[in-house]
Amino acid sequence: MEDQIITADVADIKKGKHPRGLYVLFFTEMWERFGYYLMIGIFLLYLTDTTNNGGRGLDNVSAISIVGTYVALIYLTPFIGGLIADRYLGYIKSIFLGGGLLALGYFLIALNGSNFVMYSGLFCAIIGNGFFKPNISTLLGNIYNRPDLKPKKDVAYNIFYMGINIGAFICNFVAALLRNNFSWGWAFSAAGFGMTVGLVWFAFGLKYVRKADVIKPVQKGDMPLSKIALYVFLPALIAGAIGWFIPGNILGSDSNDAFIFACIPIIIFYLSLWYRATGFDKKRISTLLILFAVSIVFWNIYNQNSTALTIWAQTYTNREAPKFVQSALKPFGFLETVSTKPQEVPKVDDQFRPIADANGKVQTHMGTDLYFQNLQKDKYPPPGEDLKLISTEIYQSINPFWIIVLTPLIVGFFGYMKARGKELSTPSKFAWGTIIAGLSSLVMIFACLSTDIYHNKVSSWWIFSSYGVFTISELFVSPVGLSLTSKVAPRRLTALMMGGWFITTSLGGKVSAILAGFWDQFDNKAVFFAISFIAAMIAGILLFPLAKRLNKVVVEASEMDT
Repeated sequence: MEDQIITADVADIKKGKHPRGLYVLFFTEMWERFGYYLMIGIFLLYLTDTTNNGGRGLDNVSAISIVGTYVALIYLTPFIGGLIADRYLGYIKSIFLGGGLLALGYFLIALNGSNFVMYSGLFCAIIGNGFFKPNISTLLGNIYNRPDLKPKKDVAYNIFYMGINIGAFICNFVAALLRNNFSWGWAFSAAGFGMTVGLVWFAFGLKYVRKADVIKPVQKGDMPLSKIALYVFLPALIAGAIGWFIPGNILGSDSNDAFIFACIPIIIFYLSLWYRATGFDKKRISTLLILFAVSIVFWNIYNQNSTALTIWAQTYTNREAPKFVQSALKPFGFLETVSTKPQEVPKVDDQFRPIADANGKVQTHMGTDLYFQNLQKDKYPPPGEDLKLISTEIYQSINPFWIIVLTPLIVGFFGYMKARGKELSTPSKFAWGTIIAGLSSLVMIFACLSTDIYHNKVSSWWIFSSYGVFTISELFVSPVGLSLTSKVAPRRLTALMMGGWFITTSLGGKVSAILAGFWDQFDNKAVFFAISFIAAMIAGILLFPLAKRLNKVVVEASEMDT
């Protein structure tokens, strides 16, 4: 039977088709990303919800701290899961283990039980993602490592990337339908069911990917896991504990302090790799460390979608659906209903910021829905009527929408530049991508200055445009990160440097959350977005003079390892 499958696959490949394993992994990853982006789309809304729909009722600072820590750890654990899969478990077992833990985590959160149950769910999801995320990509790469398939590898990853964005696009509509018509628990359950469907699909298609499940032999010079644990994980745990238990908060919360403290010995470790390296290896590592540092600025802006931009969409954006849109969306449950009738809502200060007690719980009183706090009186509904609003999480689908629309244009642009002999180098893509990411923050600065946002809503076109600009930057930077690391890293340090890419992604996510944690303290929200804009401009501009020298290292490293 196995021979028949292989023969059929070879026949497809000879006809110019992709191997069936691509589509097995495509739909598996699509469902996993469906769950992840559903979680990201509603998690902050759930934590801050004060209605009777089952939300946690936390203030913005506490909720953002939780969301930011979750995002940071989600991107940190793939380093560990990838190493374990590389050397011990293999990729298929790791995918099943990771997917099972992800589904369990989402279902635990869906129970809407005690804090212990919720945090247990978050822990399962974080560990599960560490085993799932890096290894499904590696499995795909292994399928295309055959000489006859290598020319199709880039196209295969583009198809795979589309699966990610299809899942990211549809999940928010499902979340809105379930939480508006049922409860938060049903919405989180959808993430668990999605991951379960993905695993079932993967299991049925296992015969098409099994040959790619090859555990890499330990290479001479590879750092053993015991040494990595001693020099990286143990110091990070100790530093994290110090950050958690020091009196007061330096960066807004114990979790923020703990995470940043834990990153200090990790950063020192990577700098020591560069310091101890010699010859061309030193140039390789320094090139990656420079690009990693710039990418932190990029990931900071990227991860504002789960915190600051969610708050912006929820509170400052005019979400009232036009009548023709209401008639189209209402049957699907994609609309929120808000009423001027008195109800239990958060107490707010004179800038409409929620007031919390000493335990971080939002204080409430009887009043109108918070959405009305900065809505002009002439836009209130007539007495006895409600407003129908586009659900906040649907705004999270704007980014994947833009990716689906803009990917052919950006790929075409790169092809055009290459045909003219003016192909952008990878470091140049990083520089331009970072600057363009900064321009997306500039759009939000203009949105803040367009009106008095404490007394007027702004158009949805502002956030729609900001996501559009950022998506261009994402297509410049995100797809090349792991590929660049695998090409440039010294062979004996590939796994460690791949881990470095994930760590910078994680650090950027946490920096974004720390910054968003001070959202309520910015009387002028334009200043909030200006910080990211200025940081991106500085990082991108400083990278340009180095781009030519860095690209020389990238090219030489690729040629040496061919």
